[in-house]
Amino acid sequence: MRENKSGGAFVAYLLMAVLLVQLVAVLYPLAFTVSASFSESNSLASTSIVPFGQKLSLYQYQRLFTQTNYFHWYLNTLIIATANMVITVSVCSLCGYIFSRFMFPFKKPVMASMIILQMFPSFIGMIATYVILWKLNALNTLWGLVLVYSTGSIPFNSWLMKGYFDTVPRDIAEAAYIDGATPFGAFIRVVVPAARPQIVFLALTSFTGPWMDFIFPRLVLRADNKKTLAVGLFEMINGRAADHFTMFAAGALLVAVPFTVLFVVGQRALLMSLAGTGGKE
Repeated sequence: MRENKSGGAFVAYLLMAVLLVQLVAVLYPLAFTVSASFSESNSLASTSIVPFGQKLSLYQYQRLFTQTNYFHWYLNTLIIATANMVITVSVCSLCGYIFSRFMFPFKKPVMASMIILQMFPSFIGMIATYVILWKLNALNTLWGLVLVYSTGSIPFNSWLMKGYFDTVPRDIAEAAYIDGATPFGAFIRVVVPAARPQIVFLALTSFTGPWMDFIFPRLVLRADNKKTLAVGLFEMINGRAADHFTMFAAGALLVAVPFTVLFVVGQRALLMSLAGTGGKE
């Protein structure tokens, strides 16, 4: 019995040691980045390897907003992500509900073609995308980038919403019809609240998708005041002197603010969506 207890204690201590090592490996880069963003030094080489081992300062944040167009990059990214979220949620919710509830000609071929389009990586059509935006005079514009993101996300997310609406009972919409509601009125007043967990999940993914995307913003945007965070931060440390890395750490830290706010606000609905319990009675 004693040998079993000692063996179990050894395994427990070993497991705790492994978990502690993993915790340090995950948290140390984050702590170092936060510490570097509050450093007075412009070079990572002169920063302390121990996080928060130096005097804290807001100097890098001051440099970030006075010596770069970081505010414009942040605002541009926020506008693109928010617009993509609104368009994707609106269009994909309507499409998913129509595919789930109504019958119309060529329904199955349309749905099949939408899912087939998602089988090909988006960068395959980058040349065609560039030409289309050029013809529409949408190069170096925020709305052109929103057009790329929203149209590219519609097929898969429409299928996603269609699958969720299939789990929502039809009785609630039929009860609204009896009370005199139109199909669209029943959708807005009854079905959308019932599908709130999945809609919140779609809103979060649609917002975070463009937030740090690099390929398409680098392709479409040219002017410095039109760039997004990913492009601006990359060019801040690409091919320049080594005195921008602590400022880069400050900018990277601020990138996480919208993610934190959104996930805190939508945490409960997100968990319900992932658990698949949002549409059950």
